[in-house]
Amino acid sequence: MRDKIYWSIINLSRSSPLFRSFIDYIALFFYKTFRPRMLFKFKGETYEYFYHPYNRTLASERIVEIPIAKRLVDQYPPDRVLEVGNVLSHYFPVTHDILDKYEQFPGVTNQDIVEFKPLHKYDLIISISTLEHVGKDYSEPNNPKKFLEALSCLKKMLSKKGVLLFTLPVSFNPYVRKLIYAKKIPVTHSYFLKRTSHLNEWKEINFPQLDKASAYDSRYANADYLFIGKLVKK
Repeated sequence: MRDKIYWSIINLSRSSPLFRSFIDYIALFFYKTFRPRMLFKFKGETYEYFYHPYNRTLASERIVEIPIAKRLVDQYPPDRVLEVGNVLSHYFPVTHDILDKYEQFPGVTNQDIVEFKPLHKYDLIISISTLEHVGKDYSEPNNPKKFLEALSCLKKMLSKKGVLLFTLPVSFNPYVRKLIYAKKIPVTHSYFLKRTSHLNEWKEINFPQLDKASAYDSRYANADYLFIGKLVKK
């Protein structure tokens, strides 16, 4: 019964922009009124879930991605940060560099990630649920291996001891999913978060617990499992 109610609400919100806006703001009221300052843990640190009406944040992995990314970005000078995929500027004022091939937005460089030639190296490159689209979505020809090419390009853009942190919904891109399960994504550290409830709660898990990962947008709306990769350039 709970699943039926949940998916009825999700499907109604997807049926039209009007219903989507209405349900998103009702959900925002519910979370801020009845679930204020709810917390989750990642890498031994405590974060607040991020409540916001933009782009289905309350119903997706954005609820945990945004606070993790924002805390890290705030630790670096803006001129030393590159964001791949225009995400954070929809939630906060930002002044760091942003690369997004398709989204037309003030301050965003519209260029393919594998063709981008920055004027300097970056101490931090961050990407929030964006790289899984490379070589797969929008108007791009299907080229799954472009994902690894993009990671290689980003590594070259890092300064010495620079950090690349990126998030991926585990089951969205079949090619990326295979790489995750085979432990073949070239990172220094891998972390995983699992969605645990219809109220969009998450917990950190170990890799073996991914064995029963469900398909994207199946048990819950959007991702059930989130991969977080960290690469530190030597």
